[in-house]
Amino acid sequence: MTGGPIALRVNGVERRASDVPASERLLDTLRWRFDLKGTKEGCRTGGCGACTVLVDGESTLSCLTLTHEVDGRAVATIEAGGESPTMERVRAAFVAEGALQCGYCTPGFVVALTGLLEERGRAASRDEMLEALAGNLCRCTGYAAIGRAVERLRAEAP
Repeated sequence: MTGGPIALRVNGVERRASDVPASERLLDTLRWRFDLKGTKEGCRTGGCGACTVLVDGESTLSCLTLTHEVDGRAVATIEAGGESPTMERVRAAFVAEGALQCGYCTPGFVVALTGLLEERGRAASRDEMLEALAGNLCRCTGYAAIGRAVERLRAEAP
């Protein structure tokens, strides 16, 4: 695959770039071309989950995804804001339960959980919610608070 132009719908906004190398990762496109720094760079090997975004609603590790692979698709990042009422609910639960710690891993946790809840809604079980977060690491050991945020989301499910 050679490089060239791409078009993405990022957080509800059409975004384009004309000179994207074939080897450029979605993580780098989001952070450096589109100035969306909420998606974090952690390991760059898919092992930490800090770079999780939604591509057409599915949790995706942006450090393992080439930008050209998602050309023409919808991407949601932690900056989605009002574009996703589900993400707003997840954010509120994390804040209420103090599940933020240093905050570096938080975007990946929030986006991964949002993806599951948008797919499964009220049908998502506690175990499914925790499984959706299994690929996300927190160095500050904030897992107890994250577990409480999951419980809050279950209790407040619409």
